[in-house]
Amino acid sequence: MLLSFVSSIGHPLSSEGPNTLIIVALILGLGVTAQVLADRFRVPSILFLILAGVAVGPEGLEIVTRETFGDSLTTIVGVSVAIIVFEGSFHLKAQKLQESPSAAIRLVTIGAAISFVGTTVAAKFLLGVEWGIAALIGSLLVATGPTVITPILTVVPVRDRVAAALETEGIVNDVSAAILAAVIFKLLASQESNPADYLVEFIIRLSVGVFIGLTTAVVLWFLLTRVDMPTGWTPQNVRLMTLAGAVVAFSIANSIRAESGVAAVATAGVLLGNLNLPYEEKIEEFKGDVTIIVLSFVFIALAALIEFKSLQELGIRGLLVVVVVALVLRPGLVFLSATGERFSRGEKLFMSFVGPRGIIPASVATLFAIQLQTPAPPSNPSGGDILAGTVFLVILVTVVFEGGFARQIAERLRVIPMRVLIIGGGRVGEELTKRLEARGENVVIIEQDNELVETLREQGFTAREGDGTDTGCLRQAGAGNAKVIVAATGDDDTNLLVTQLADSKFDAEKVITRVNEPTNKDAFEELGIETISETSSTAWAIDNLIERPGLSRWMGELGRTGDIQEIEVTDESLVDSTIRELNEELPDGCMIALLTRDEENTVPDPDLQIQYGDHLTVLGGTDSVEAAITQIHPHD
Repeated sequence: MLLSFVSSIGHPLSSEGPNTLIIVALILGLGVTAQVLADRFRVPSILFLILAGVAVGPEGLEIVTRETFGDSLTTIVGVSVAIIVFEGSFHLKAQKLQESPSAAIRLVTIGAAISFVGTTVAAKFLLGVEWGIAALIGSLLVATGPTVITPILTVVPVRDRVAAALETEGIVNDVSAAILAAVIFKLLASQESNPADYLVEFIIRLSVGVFIGLTTAVVLWFLLTRVDMPTGWTPQNVRLMTLAGAVVAFSIANSIRAESGVAAVATAGVLLGNLNLPYEEKIEEFKGDVTIIVLSFVFIALAALIEFKSLQELGIRGLLVVVVVALVLRPGLVFLSATGERFSRGEKLFMSFVGPRGIIPASVATLFAIQLQTPAPPSNPSGGDILAGTVFLVILVTVVFEGGFARQIAERLRVIPMRVLIIGGGRVGEELTKRLEARGENVVIIEQDNELVETLREQGFTAREGDGTDTGCLRQAGAGNAKVIVAATGDDDTNLLVTQLADSKFDAEKVITRVNEPTNKDAFEELGIETISETSSTAWAIDNLIERPGLSRWMGELGRTGDIQEIEVTDESLVDSTIRELNEELPDGCMIALLTRDEENTVPDPDLQIQYGDHLTVLGGTDSVEAAITQIHPHD
């Protein structure tokens, strides 16, 4: 199993069952508290989980130690990792993989190779360990993993293509890191030095995992979609069977080849997540709840094993390894992998500085460290303390700084876009998407025409095939998190139904519809729906070109050379300032052109005092407006 060697951790439990039960309850309570605090402060839960583990571990209150769970830790961590990896891979939909396929492939191939080689060399020369121990450190620190990436993306809603690349990298590298580390450890222990042996062993373990995962997915799919039970399949039965299938796949694969279980559950998760299982939404909700519990338990339990003494012994050399891993190798491999993709510089920097390590490195490093400390012949590898200390140091620093400050990093780099859902991928929908994405918004198009969807994807847009009048389709496309939903089809009846669903079922801040037949405009507006009449808009544009040609041409350049942005005043320090004072502080090339107060628009007098809740419209050059918005509201 994943932690097959961890049976040597601690001592078997004796008659202290009630105490252990209380400790388990305490850990689960801390896990729930960490989730609540994460939601409250909008930071990833892993930060609070790590801190809670250290607090109750030997370095804190000494409630949780290596002896607490004894041999049970093997099973607990093994099953927990299976559930966590399965849950993460289940969410990796084919549509999401298509968002940035080239970047994702390069991250898990070229990027992983750069990380492995670079970290190995850094560990060798900075820590002075044998090449074998350095290679173990390098292999383990390849993994980011869904255990750390998913909580971050929960509170940092970046563009779909960024999320897809990070999630794919996390899941695939979790698998490759666990298998690669196991292969290196086994061959080092047996003193094999032929490079071909490493490759063969890696392929065997990966193949075993993929085969078992594939078989499990096919069996579950057949049972749930082709076999009619007397009482029918209920959501509860489907959820339990899916979860049980993941654990069974993990156990069987690991019984055949150690560490292949991670590949098995990852394979099964990806396949089952894309096979349209019955009650799929219920499965995702159930697995999400279970994952929160096991994630909390494993992170706290493993964090409790951190020994500050081992970290201190690494000294400046250990911190230099962290710097190489997080600030040298990570940015290099990200910028190389994202070359040619439609990632902004800010998004590349975000991916570079948000790559914390998680459960797989921690758990596998712990088991290897124990084995390396076990009395053995002189020929066996040594350096268990350095291995565990280095891996835990990288995990601790990257989780605290990259995970804990992920939202702040995203805000600083301005990579948290407004999520916009556009129903209808025709000429209007496509042109609107181009304009919104040009200024960094996260846009998802829903379109029924399969050929049009493929065309949009080829152009780099995020397009989903489906019916925009279906609530499930809207929810899957992200309507629940959308700030703006736009009905842009050429059929007014469809647009009306879309906007009614969006208004009644989802909490979008703004719902807008395209009106194709001018006589329908009043009917839409009577329902409280914001409308854009295609006929009126065209006439207005022509009139502007006749009467205001300069303004018309400038408006056509919006998002390229010029820009107009509106922002609400929520910073108390701006209240009672005058328009004149604010304009003087803004960057050159822009100004406050309009003030909206109580839904009334006015060109503001320079001596007008700003009030809390006012909406200011900033006009000017694109870069100047962007800088002004950041200055007025740094965390918008």
